[in-house]
Amino acid sequence: MAKEIERKFLVKGEYKALATKSTRITQGYLSSVPERTVRVRVKGDKGFITIKGIGNASGASRYEWEKEIPVEEVLELLNLCEPGVIDKTRYLVAEASGLTFEVDEFYGDNAGLTVAEIELPSEETTFDKPNWLGEEVTGEVRYFNSMLMKNPFKNW
Repeated sequence: MAKEIERKFLVKGEYKALATKSTRITQGYLSSVPERTVRVRVKGDKGFITIKGIGNASGASRYEWEKEIPVEEVLELLNLCEPGVIDKTRYLVAEASGLTFEVDEFYGDNAGLTVAEIELPSEETTFDKPNWLGEEVTGEVRYFNSMLMKNPFKNW
């Protein structure tokens, strides 16, 4: 079973000059119930469908399954999605130990929100926290993309 282990942080400083890559992402949710989310996404010129399970007690670990599908199929499935679309640019920023931060700058109803995630091999893995990293929000439901679709940042 595939497992995703990640920690999430608000971003408080400049990171773009450190980014090695940026990609525009548009995504919608076929299901956004807490027990499982089913997401379709256009990431750059590729399409994906992803299923995620409920998180563990810390919110850092959960089941994740993802498969690449044609962009045309994602565009069709977006018509079936729940109301609301996530639109963002993802920046990849290397961390000193070889891990990578994925920094998401949101647009539309979530404009003004920027979060960074780092995927880890285990929950005990340590990493360097750059000075542009802010408060940790791992496990805080309102920062889940599936929740930002329902209750966007502009409403907070």
